[in-house]
Amino acid sequence: MLFDLVDPPHPATVSEAALLKRCTLRFGRDGGPGGQNRNKVETAVHILHEPTGVDVRATQRRSQFENRRIAIRRLREELAIRLRCRVARRGFQPSEIWQRRRQGTKLPVNPRHADYPALLAEALDVLAARDFDVAAAAGMLGVTMSQLARLLRHQKKAFAIVNEQRERRGVPPLK
Repeated sequence: MLFDLVDPPHPATVSEAALLKRCTLRFGRDGGPGGQNRNKVETAVHILHEPTGVDVRATQRRSQFENRRIAIRRLREELAIRLRCRVARRGFQPSEIWQRRRQGTKLPVNPRHADYPALLAEALDVLAARDFDVAAAAGMLGVTMSQLARLLRHQKKAFAIVNEQRERRGVPPLK
């Protein structure tokens, strides 16, 4: 999988308002819970990020508000996985959010936390810059290799992409 390069800031890290300015939102009726309600009320949410063509949808809740929240979260994660920002190998400093979340060499973050997509995007950017060398990327980010791998493991698609890239380079996959 080749990544699309974008200029900083990474779209997964910007405010919701800034993100949605570059998106098209559509609401409609779609399958999901709700019985007859889903046939009468437009609760499904579809979001298209115009610059990249990344699109997501959420239909599983009975509320358009909840589906919108879920779709925005999915969009942030998908952008974090698919897009890469260039990272300077010399003089790199982790972002403010990364430094704020890091505790020593630990990075405690629940994958459901709002910061997770931004942290994932930064981790993947640094990994790509370091040719998917987890030790080198972890060093740049100031965390242990196991903390970086744990962050990736929470998102199966990202974890699979990292392992695919490592195997292409003849490096053993992360476990």
